[in-house]
Amino acid sequence: MAFKELDTAGWQALDSAHYLHPFTDHANLAKTGSRVAVRGEGVYVWDNNGDRIIDGLSGLGCVNIGYGRPELAKAVYDQMLDLSYCQSFFNTTHRSAVELADTLTSMLPEGLNHVFFQSSGSEANETAVRLIRKYWDLVGRPEKRVIIARELAYHGSTHMAASLSGITPMHYAGGDLPLPGIARINTPYQYRHGANMTADDFGVVAARWLEDKILEIGPENVAAFFAEPAQSAGGAICPPMTYWPEVQRICRKYDVLLVADEVVCGFGRTGDWFGCYHYGFVPDIMQLGKGLTSGYLPLSACVISDRITDVLIGLGGEWAHGYTYSGHPACCAVALENIRILREEKIVENAKAELVPYFKAKLETFVDHPLIGDVRSVGLMGGLEIVKDKKTGESYLYEEHIGPYCSAEAMKRGLAFRANGDTMSLMPPLVITKDQLDTVFDIAREALDATAKHLGKM
Repeated sequence: MAFKELDTAGWQALDSAHYLHPFTDHANLAKTGSRVAVRGEGVYVWDNNGDRIIDGLSGLGCVNIGYGRPELAKAVYDQMLDLSYCQSFFNTTHRSAVELADTLTSMLPEGLNHVFFQSSGSEANETAVRLIRKYWDLVGRPEKRVIIARELAYHGSTHMAASLSGITPMHYAGGDLPLPGIARINTPYQYRHGANMTADDFGVVAARWLEDKILEIGPENVAAFFAEPAQSAGGAICPPMTYWPEVQRICRKYDVLLVADEVVCGFGRTGDWFGCYHYGFVPDIMQLGKGLTSGYLPLSACVISDRITDVLIGLGGEWAHGYTYSGHPACCAVALENIRILREEKIVENAKAELVPYFKAKLETFVDHPLIGDVRSVGLMGGLEIVKDKKTGESYLYEEHIGPYCSAEAMKRGLAFRANGDTMSLMPPLVITKDQLDTVFDIAREALDATAKHLGKM
C-alpha cells in the first residue's frame, strides 16, 4: 500500500480497521474518525489537515520539555550506533543504564540508592508491588500483605496497577478486578470531602483516614500505602500541604511502607523536581516515568530505599523479576539528555518562579464562571470542575458526558483540554510561555462558555 498517498480519510479508515486505542469507545471513534497527528514542535502538534493544536496536556503529562528537541533525537541516534540493545540479565550491564541510575539517585532523597528500570508506569507499579511482598516475606512477616490505595487513584492498566487504581470503570474492563489484597480510602479531595474546613485542618483529617484503615485491618496485616503525590487522572486532586507529612508519620508509626507513584508528578510537574520535595516527605519506594524522557521514548524507573534493597540483596537470592527492555540503552540515553536539558536550561526552576504563579492566577479567574464549582492546582497541574449547581456542588450525571463535550469544544478551537469526568484538566509543557498560556486560557473559556450555552446556563 502507498501510505504516503493516503489522505486523512484514508488514514482514519485504516486506523478504524486495525488500531485499537487505549481508553476509547471504538464504536464512537469509527463514526467520528481519529485525529491524525503528524508533527510536534514546542507546545504545538499539527494534524493531517494542517490544523495546529496547543497541547495543554503535555501529551499525557509527559512531554515536559516540549516536542521536537533535536538533542534528544541525536542522543538516541548516537546510542543506537554504539549499542542499539543490551539485555540486563546474565550479569550484564551497560553504561547508559548505570549512568542514569547514578544520576537519578543523586537527585532523590537520601537513602533511595537503587533503581530498577521498566518501560511504563504500569510496569514500575507492578515492580513496586513485587518488592513490597518480597520484602515482608524476607523479613519474616508474610502476613503483611494488604496494600492501601485511594479512591480516584490512577496507577496504570496492568492487572495489579489497575487494581490499585480507584477509577472504577477500569475494574469492568475484564480480568476480575480488583485483585485481592487491596484496601481503599478516600482521597484528599477537599471540594467533596472537606469544603467547610481550612486546608491545613482538612489535610490532617484526610491523612488520618489512612490511620483509621490501618487500625481496621490491623497494622500487622498492612504492607504499604500506595499513592500519587497529587492525582492527575482523578481530576487534578491536589492535597493540602499538611497531608503528606501526616501520612508519613502514620506509616512510620505502624511500620507501613510508603510508596510514591511519581510517574506524573516527577520532573517538575508540581513546581519542584519531585512531588515528594514539594510536599515534604520521603518514600520507601518511588516510581518514575513520563517526564523521565519527556515522552520521547518509553522508560520508567522504580527507585528503592536502602531499607528494602539491603534485605533484597542480603537475603533474597535471585531477584526473579524483569523485562526484556529493562534499562534499554536508547531509552536511558534519551533520559540522560532530557535531564541535562532540564538542568542546564533551569526549566523546572524557571517554571516554578515564572509560570506556576501565572498559571494559578489564570485558573482562579474561572471561579465565577457559571459552570465551575471548584478551581484547584499544584505547579503546572490544574483542574476546573464543572458542576450542575454551584451552591450545592451537584454534578451532572456521568451519562450526560459534559466534560467530553467541553473537551471537544476546546479541540475545535485548537486546544487539547482533558476531561477527567467533569473536571477539565490542564498540564501544559514546562516550556510553555505566558503568551501561550494566555491562548490556552482564552480557548478554555470559549469552550466552557460554549458548554454553558449548550446547557442553557448562558
